[in-house]
Amino acid sequence: MPEKIIVSGTGCCLVDLLYNNVDFKSDAIRPYLSKKRGDGGLAPGQLVFQEEFEKYCGDSLEVFINKITGGKGYDKINIGGPSIVSLIHLSQLVANKYCDVRFYGRGGKDNYGNYLLSSLKKTPVVLKDYKLIDNRTPSTVVLSDPYFENGHGERMFINSIGAAWDYKPQELDEDFFASDIVAFGGTALVPQIHDNLTSLLKKAKSKKCITVVNTVFDFRNEKLNPSEKWPLGESDESYRYIDLLITDMEEALRLSGKHDLNSAINFFMKKNVSSFIITNGTKNISAYSDGRFFKSYGLKEMPVCQQIIEELKQKQGAGDTTGCGDNFVGGVLASVVDQLYKGDSKPDLEEACCWGIVSGGFTCFYIGGTYFENKPGEKRAKILPYYEYYRKQISC
Repeated sequence: MPEKIIVSGTGCCLVDLLYNNVDFKSDAIRPYLSKKRGDGGLAPGQLVFQEEFEKYCGDSLEVFINKITGGKGYDKINIGGPSIVSLIHLSQLVANKYCDVRFYGRGGKDNYGNYLLSSLKKTPVVLKDYKLIDNRTPSTVVLSDPYFENGHGERMFINSIGAAWDYKPQELDEDFFASDIVAFGGTALVPQIHDNLTSLLKKAKSKKCITVVNTVFDFRNEKLNPSEKWPLGESDESYRYIDLLITDMEEALRLSGKHDLNSAINFFMKKNVSSFIITNGTKNISAYSDGRFFKSYGLKEMPVCQQIIEELKQKQGAGDTTGCGDNFVGGVLASVVDQLYKGDSKPDLEEACCWGIVSGGFTCFYIGGTYFENKPGEKRAKILPYYEYYRKQISC
């Protein structure tokens, strides 16, 4: 049993500005919807860059927001981003006495940066190398329609990369690669890390790290080559250095360049990803392990948590789906850490997915991806009953 497990992560960390109850089918938003891939318009579940969106619609982001909200401000400001949100959730589920969760990244010297820094200090994550520099703090306007797709909910994202443009691979020090687990989250929104991901993963494996990659919609490459598959690092060699890849359905199709789930799954298998999980909203997830990191698992599907679905129907509109995927990742990582700490040299993928599924589902009960605890262990205590419900559900 290791004395302490070190998890170090880098990637997308930003301010989320959340606008809830935006009707994606309204006349107000219709002129801003995308007409073809990568054109800069809005699309449910997808992300565009602020600069490209403003070119597409001919308005500033501020004017657009005023038009669709009637001048109302955001409903909530929160910590966002596929890297930091997953790491925060991981740190809330595991006891810091046996796991240190560390983050590396950059923010800007502005009000949003100050908000991020002060808010991050309220979480159990260790800010190992997080600095505010002379650039804008990365941010995302999140438009949420909780009634979209028969009440399952969906979001649209307008992102400003800001200071994340300036974060370079060489700023990841040797302590980062001395970790037990290194996690690269949403690196498509940290371009210099993303473009060097093959080298970073290769170095991590040479240092005997467990490598985890969770993805985000890659608008930069979608715009550059809307008909080509998205790159992940310098080459497809990245995949063979990944112990666990977590992606959603849309991202899996675009990363593989395929048009259906089975073809995307075959692509990842042929590229020698050790294990992967593909989420698909409220539909079944697909999970696979070749036995190198997790126990051999083959290819299986797992459903969402029905208890959470039933409760959400009763509380429709109370929360939103922002951060569901990020918390899913954090739940999976927490289970991996727990299993490794207990001495399981090869964790169980199904067990990890169970914690991911209930973690992602629980996120729908509140607005924004990051949950701030009043005391340590609070969030785990709230999620544990859903884990027990879910275990019974899949054992039937």
